[in-house]
Amino acid sequence: MRQRFLLSAGSTVMMSLLLAATEQHAAAMPSVAGAATLASSSYSSPQPTSYRASSGTSDSTSHGTPAGITATVAHPSLTPDVTSRSFFWDAVDAVPQDAWTQLRKSFTWDIDALPPSARARVDKWIARYRQSPENIVSITREARPWLAWITQQVEERGLPGEIALLPFIESSFDPGARSYRGAAGLWQFMPRTGDALGLVRNGRYDGRLDVTASTGAALDYIEMQADQWYGGDIPLSLAAYNAGAGTVNGARRQAQRQGRGGDYWALNTLPGETMQYLPKLYAIAQIIGDPERYNVSLPEIHAAPAFASVTIDRRITLKSASRLLDVSQSRLARLNPGLLQGTLDPGNARTLLVPSDADRQAIAALSGTDNRSGAQVASTHRVERGDNLSAIATRYNVSQQDLIRWNAIDRPSTLQPGQLLSLSGG
Repeated sequence: MRQRFLLSAGSTVMMSLLLAATEQHAAAMPSVAGAATLASSSYSSPQPTSYRASSGTSDSTSHGTPAGITATVAHPSLTPDVTSRSFFWDAVDAVPQDAWTQLRKSFTWDIDALPPSARARVDKWIARYRQSPENIVSITREARPWLAWITQQVEERGLPGEIALLPFIESSFDPGARSYRGAAGLWQFMPRTGDALGLVRNGRYDGRLDVTASTGAALDYIEMQADQWYGGDIPLSLAAYNAGAGTVNGARRQAQRQGRGGDYWALNTLPGETMQYLPKLYAIAQIIGDPERYNVSLPEIHAAPAFASVTIDRRITLKSASRLLDVSQSRLARLNPGLLQGTLDPGNARTLLVPSDADRQAIAALSGTDNRSGAQVASTHRVERGDNLSAIATRYNVSQQDLIRWNAIDRPSTLQPGQLLSLSGG
């Protein structure tokens, strides 16, 4: 696995991450057992808001959008170009797929390759989840605003698609989830871990609850630990995400002394939560991979992300933004749980998530970059404290790979406050 997030020795960030890695992350996070009801979760969860993008939602990975809009273009045409030597079957790959199909295509784990004892652990969780398929349906409905975008982020990094389902286990896909021990957000970061990863946290804003910021931090963390400690081994990195690298490394040393090897499935002294962490993820991926087999009906989720990311350089309340966009304030609040007091303050965050089916001109006016005024699209970005490539890419609707290529970035961890990044290949 290519090195993406290595930290220089002696840096204060490295020290913070090493401290954060020893936190018992697992103990602070809610588990979602198939036989349990959602009401029994240990964190507080607001009533889910109905959210569905219209069939005309646009693809956030596209370029050439109006200034200030990061996700609003039409689906690709399904009509082959008859002026070229193309035929109807050439257009098959252009047919927009739903998010579930997109996710399944990115799955890489092979359950049949597991040793019998590991397979038995996964099968146990499949059986438990099958006892209450309605719980899976409820949680996947919560995933509707987020799944397509998270899948894209995971794919861009070349990570196993199964990682996009980690919030199923961590938070039931509730971005406002809080555990009684202090973990918060879709990815259930503990405070120290979030701080070490650059997620701003104060009385007005909590980056752990910001879906785009926390997703970037979570994937950075998984990659960093895989590269730093485990030679790119993702299952071990996920165990460390749950229990802390110190705990996993100790369990590996003990297993190796006993001649059992050092892979995740050979470890038998991890905390109970961590022992079940990968079996749960394998199990839910199996069910999502073949829902008919397990008698689960998944909600429709479009392949295009359900939100657009708008950069705003002024203070604005969700109430004002909702009036300008002509969408409900509750809908905006659902997309922006990190804004603790309902106000976007550029001192904390400059990105507001809005429904992707909102009016384009209204979005442009909200961002202050309405093309009719002759405003220019940003061509550079100056790195600020807490920035990471994922968040920057989302903000300007470009891919991380493009940012890396345009700026000759060897390692994302080398970003420095004040560094100027080009946002185009020109």
